Amino acid sequence: MQSLLRNDTAVMLATIVLAAALSSVPGHAQVGVPPPNNLPHAFITVLNWPKLPDGRRFGSTAGVDVAPDGSIWAYDRCGANSCVESDLDPILHLDASGRLLDSFGAGRFNFPHGFHIDPDGNVWVTDHGVEPGNGKGHQVFKFSPRGRELMTLGQAGVPGGGQDTFNQPSDVLVAPSGDIFVADGHGPSTNARIVRFAADGTFIASWGHHGAGPDALEGPHSLAMDSQGRLFVADRTNNRIQIFDQEGALLDSWTQFGRPSGLAIDQHDVLYVADSESRDNEGGYGHHPNVRRGIRIGSAIDGTVTAFIPDPAERGGTSGAEGVAVDADGNIYGAEVGPRDVKKYIPR
Repeated sequence: MQSLLRNDTAVMLATIVLAAALSSVPGHAQVGVPPPNNLPHAFITVLNWPKLPDGRRFGSTAGVDVAPDGSIWAYDRCGANSCVESDLDPILHLDASGRLLDSFGAGRFNFPHGFHIDPDGNVWVTDHGVEPGNGKGHQVFKFSPRGRELMTLGQAGVPGGGQDTFNQPSDVLVAPSGDIFVADGHGPSTNARIVRFAADGTFIASWGHHGAGPDALEGPHSLAMDSQGRLFVADRTNNRIQIFDQEGALLDSWTQFGRPSGLAIDQHDVLYVADSESRDNEGGYGHHPNVRRGIRIGSAIDGTVTAFIPDPAERGGTSGAEGVAVDADGNIYGAEVGPRDVKKYIPR
């Protein structure tokens, strides 16, 4: 009997020690914790921030990023929610006050979606296909800051899941090494994978599949990378962030940042997550009961959520930021689909 008690005690102590060890590992601090809905924040919202030429209205957008020189790039979907048959430039270069500096891209896109400015200031954009097909879309583009096309990945208007085809690519990111990561897919009838390329566009590997299992993806919507080189994927339809190493091994899965549409990580490993889709809708699209929409801010190292900027109009469809970026001064930029706007949030 004493032997059994000693064994039980040993098992219990070992369990406690293991639990304590796991809780101290970066990235495991808040796994399974519900997204906080009422944390304070210290930001002032700047309305009507983009200043476009007279007569042009801002269209839907999920794309905004900060260039190495501190200027801001964004796209709008040509004054509407599509650029099909539009002669407007969707790619917009703005200064910190929102004044338009330059634009380009007329006639190149159906539906710009993913957006990234690399360390050299080059502009990366993903473009969705449309039905019926029009010979455009399902591609990833790299442009110089002046709008010169430098690289194209994928085949124009050709959906697929091979080494040189995409199906509704949702985002793109360039790692410090120069390798290119593409979040490929935007719904159940498209792909659900991450594709990695060398800096010259040579295919390296892909991983991911549809589903809700530990290593699955369902709606990989946005990408970010922390200072450790870990790849954060907004696995939006599964209401979680999936964290991978650059070889595709799953490192962690976080639910405490809500239903992630947009991701950004700053130079201090602060994580910004735009949740534009959470809603109570009886299991339909965006189903995420009792979770408020908005921008959650926290640590990319241990997953702690520290602040929450609520969506200004949380009833009905998407009304807050879907894409998110942050500059060196801590100003946040939220790219909005429903309101067709980019808002700037300034620290108090």
